[in-house]
Amino acid sequence: MSMTSFDAEWAGLKGGTAAGAQMRLASAAPDGGGGGGEDLKSDLAVWKKGSEDVGELVTAIKKALIEFETGQKGAAVTGVESATAQGELYTSWKTYLDGLVGKCTTLQGPMISAGKGQVSNDETLRGDFARMNDTYKDTPATGGNNGGR
Repeated sequence: MSMTSFDAEWAGLKGGTAAGAQMRLASAAPDGGGGGGEDLKSDLAVWKKGSEDVGELVTAIKKALIEFETGQKGAAVTGVESATAQGELYTSWKTYLDGLVGKCTTLQGPMISAGKGQVSNDETLRGDFARMNDTYKDTPATGGNNGGR
C-alpha cells in the first residue's frame, strides 16, 4: 500500500475542482444561461437583508456565549485533569466566538456599502449607455420600412 504525497493529492483535488468549476453570479439566470437584461442586476435590498442576517447571527452567537459562560461556571472543579482540559477548551472556543462576533459586526457596514456601490455603478452605466444610444442612433434597415412583411 503506497501513500500519496500531500502535494500530489492536493494537486489532484485542485485539478478536479478547477475542471468542474463555473463562475456563476448570484443574480444570474438559474438555468445557467448567463445574465443580461433583467437577469443580472444589483439589488440594495438583498445586501441590506444579508447585513441584517449577519446581525442576527451576531445576536445568536452572543446569546450562545452567555449560555456557554453560565455552563462553564458550573464546571469549575479544581484538581481534576479533565476539568483543566475542559477549561482550556472553553477558553479556546470563547476566543474563537468573540472573534467571530467581531468579524460579523465589522462585515455588516461593508455589505451595505458594497450594495450601494453596485447599485450606483449600475445606474451610472445605464445612463452612459442611454447617452451613447441617443448620440449614435442606428440607421434604418436597407430597403426602408418593410411594412407588414
